[in-house]
Formats: sequence, C-alpha cells, structure tokens
Amino acid sequence: MIKRNIDEVSAVAQAAGKGVSMKMLISGEEAPHFAMRQFCIESGGHMPLHTNIIEHEQYVLKGRAKVTVGEEVFEAKAGDILYIPANVAHMYETLGEEDYEFLCLVPKKEDDITIVSC
Repeated sequence: MIKRNIDEVSAVAQAAGKGVSMKMLISGEEAPHFAMRQFCIESGGHMPLHTNIIEHEQYVLKGRAKVTVGEEVFEAKAGDILYIPANVAHMYETLGEEDYEFLCLVPKKEDDITIVSC
C-alpha cells in the first residue's frame, strides 16, 4: 500500500525541452505493473519531438498545450485524456499563460527515449 501527498514529492527538472519538470508519484519499483508521473511544462515551455518504446496514458490536470502525436496536431486542455502509442513521435508546446500539467502512466518496462528534433 502506498499513500502520500503530492506536495511531499519533489519535482525534478528534465533536461529535454524548456521549463519541464516531473514528479515520480508511484515508481515502477513501488508498483508491480505501472508507474505514475506528473509532468509540468511551464507557460512558454515545451517538450521536444521524441519517441518512447512504451505507451503513455495521460490525463490533463490544468492548462492548455499544442500536442503533436504522429501526424496529428491538436489542442489538449484540462480534463482531456490522451493515449500515446509506443514508438510514435510526440511533443508539447504550452498555450496561454497557465502551466500545462498532466498525469502520465506508463507500463513497468524498459523505456528508451529518442529526441527526434528540438
């Protein structure tokens, strides 16, 4: 059993992109099948086009972003649910003055991240 408050989890700046941080809410070492992370992309920030070899399930908590997944480009906002298949290039660019925050759940498997373009 795990119980903690999100305020107890430290945000770690991410090297890729601008203004991106992540909180590891439940790690793959703590849970048998998945990890739960919270990402924050500050207003004016972005996460570059990249691929992962594992799928992502995401729930947008706040803010808006222009999201690219493969050939599709759309606006994601608070309350939206996204599925990003494995090995599909994706990126995020914040829209507006509010930070873009989302939960990201991934399976407990090896991941390899490749930056496609900055």
